[in-house]
Amino acid sequence: MSGHVYTEDHEWLAVEGDVATVGISDHAQEQLGDIVFIELPDVGKQLEKGSEAAVVESVKAASEIYAPADGEVLEVNEALTEEPGQVNSDAEGGGWFFKMKLSDPGQVADLMDAAAYKSFVEG
Repeated sequence: MSGHVYTEDHEWLAVEGDVATVGISDHAQEQLGDIVFIELPDVGKQLEKGSEAAVVESVKAASEIYAPADGEVLEVNEALTEEPGQVNSDAEGGGWFFKMKLSDPGQVADLMDAAAYKSFVEG
């Protein structure tokens, strides 16, 4: 999807100003298989880049979702608690996990664009 940037931990971000919407990549949901449960962060939680922000459980494994930057959780996608499978069907759209206010928007400047991420996963 255009405008998304990606981390090496397979999260994507869509950044608008100092707010980032965060989810997992289509590649990540394929690796995980059917997602059965998602633990979202609390609104207002302060995240540090690289710290655990959320947990995804699939039929195969549980995986941590890491904060891609420092900031505060503004909103979580409550729909995923009822329908975690949305991440499988629309990982990089309606299956977003949370929105965060970036403390330092410059932290996302060195993330991969879609083409770089594609070559990273094909690595």
